[in-house]
Amino acid sequence: MSVSKPPSIAVCILNWNGKSLLEQYLPSVIAYSQYPNTQLVMIDNASTDDSISFVQKNYPQITLVCNTQNLGFVGGYNVGLKHVSADYYVLLNSDVAVTANWIAPIVELMTNDPTIFAVQPKIRSDLQPTYFEYAGAAGGCIDRLGYVFCRGRFFDVCEIDNGQYNTNTEVFWASGAAMFVRADAFWALGGLDTDFFAHMEEIDLCWRAKQAGYKIMVCPQSVVYHLGGGSLPYGSPRKLYYNFRNNLVMLCKNLRTFELFILLPLRLLLDVVAALKSAMGGKKNDATIILRANWDFVLHLPKWLQKRKTAQQLIAQNKLPNSSFAPTGRYNGSIIVDYFLLKKTKSPF
Repeated sequence: MSVSKPPSIAVCILNWNGKSLLEQYLPSVIAYSQYPNTQLVMIDNASTDDSISFVQKNYPQITLVCNTQNLGFVGGYNVGLKHVSADYYVLLNSDVAVTANWIAPIVELMTNDPTIFAVQPKIRSDLQPTYFEYAGAAGGCIDRLGYVFCRGRFFDVCEIDNGQYNTNTEVFWASGAAMFVRADAFWALGGLDTDFFAHMEEIDLCWRAKQAGYKIMVCPQSVVYHLGGGSLPYGSPRKLYYNFRNNLVMLCKNLRTFELFILLPLRLLLDVVAALKSAMGGKKNDATIILRANWDFVLHLPKWLQKRKTAQQLIAQNKLPNSSFAPTGRYNGSIIVDYFLLKKTKSPF
């Protein structure tokens, strides 16, 4: 009886001027990533601090891939991963602390089911360890209007982890803070979209994978702790801009045609309402950013529609046999109604 070769795994950390984060978080990655056929890689986005020399001196076991310029989260990974050979990539933020046995249950899950495209661990807050963390929590979901949320995080309200999400579950998207992804499918579907730069790119990727018949999973037997807000701090103007613009781009690329004609105008209207609400609340700068994000989306609409066409072609070419899009993780209600009108603070899943 032959024994199949274990899959190769590359734990890839993207870094840009993050020496202090590397000092704090690399020790856990080194300690708990001793798994068969696993390599550790740092993709550096042209750092100007001494991140590279720090890693070379203290962690020679880490392979360095050095980009020639800061390409953002998306471009940094897309370019850097071309120099990494593995069956599974692990996209791991530099501000994530991992725990014992964080790799094994996810690799087992993916190996046993080749229709799984991506898996995320349970993500808790490094600042409040009993709470779920904003960027991913216990798996990502989306509502009927295209607004995203997480199991364990509803808008800005993060739940305490009491084991309520401790079962392997199919979701809509996996967090880019700690995401295991099947490398061949990653490239076949076009990788991350560089126009997203640093926000919602993983949701767009997961949505494309689901359209190709793949599953997105959360594996809570694997636990990591995320600081969050390292590259784009929560509440920053730049993050607000990408939040609104990228959400519209994602919808434009992935919604079914009949949904697109109905939902896109509605979302543009709701974003104007959000801008007016911010202005009336004294946040005029936020209102300006939201309107600029909408204007930039509309101004470049032909570009987004071309991206939609290209993405749909790749999906059709790489669709799993006898498969169809599974809307698992898509909420038929509206989290806007749930949160602001019904005062709900927990995920409907």
